[in-house]
Amino acid sequence: MRFYSPQAFYLFILLLPIIAFYIYREKTNKSALRFSDISGLKSIKPSFAVWARHLLIALKVIGFSLLIVALARPQMGTSYEEITTEGVDIMVALDISGSMAALDFKPDNRLEVAKRRLVEFIDKRNSDRIGLVIFAARAVTKCPLTLDYDLLRKFIAEINFDSLEEDGTAIGTAIATVANRLKESSGKSKIVILLTDGANNRGEISPIAAAQACAELGIKIYTVGIGKRGEVPFPMKVRNPITGKITTQIQMVESEVDEETLKKIANLTGAKFFRAQNTDELQKIYDDIDNLEKSSVKSKIFTDWNEKFYIYLIWGFILLVVEFVLRQTRFRRIP
Repeated sequence: MRFYSPQAFYLFILLLPIIAFYIYREKTNKSALRFSDISGLKSIKPSFAVWARHLLIALKVIGFSLLIVALARPQMGTSYEEITTEGVDIMVALDISGSMAALDFKPDNRLEVAKRRLVEFIDKRNSDRIGLVIFAARAVTKCPLTLDYDLLRKFIAEINFDSLEEDGTAIGTAIATVANRLKESSGKSKIVILLTDGANNRGEISPIAAAQACAELGIKIYTVGIGKRGEVPFPMKVRNPITGKITTQIQMVESEVDEETLKKIANLTGAKFFRAQNTDELQKIYDDIDNLEKSSVKSKIFTDWNEKFYIYLIWGFILLVVEFVLRQTRFRRIP
């Protein structure tokens, strides 16, 4: 609530003389009738009307107070907020090649950790369109740009190493695929998050050439190299030559993240390269990207004010009428 004319409250000062005069009159008032002996009247208790006469001044003060509030024009407002968002369009290119099964992110493999951290990243966005491309020997759009984050989470949960039949790492093809999804985008900014643990060994498109095309389209590519340096534990399927039974054994293999190429891709597009060697580092990378690529949110608040003075005006008038009627009838003073 607000008061359109709060200056009207200064009129409350005029009520002070009315109250002061009433108090003075009550204390100095002399009897209108004189008796030679009032000893017989002392035993009579004053009636309720004697005390109720003070009701008149209360009605008058409250009535005038309500009229003053009405003059101040109280108003109730209903606010409307108009929000304008300029979202970021984000395409995620996730490597699901066989090397992502490495167990250097214990207890889970690289792919499961990457999926979990990706979901946490999505949970922090609220007005950005996000899409997903998975790649191995070829690249496939798993989910186009969307604001339906529940659907996107469902698609991420379905990803496994069997999602694409042929193994390999086609980084250039993956970049070209996400660029095709973003080239017609109208977002405030267009970014790609490329997560891979290998080097480009499949596809006919060079990663550097694809990155240059993205740079011309205004697309930034944040590259993330997943995996520890050196040898890492990897589950290998081994067939027993005698029984033919297939078992899984953990062997140490060399990690092959092509950092140099990933850095060039990021630099060409004005983005950054990150290296994630454990789960916490991958989480921090997503946090850094989240801070670098913020949506723009603008809001305007409009308020529709409705006049409420008439309520105080009506009640103030009623109380003054009641006071006048009582003063002229039940509480009429005898000179």
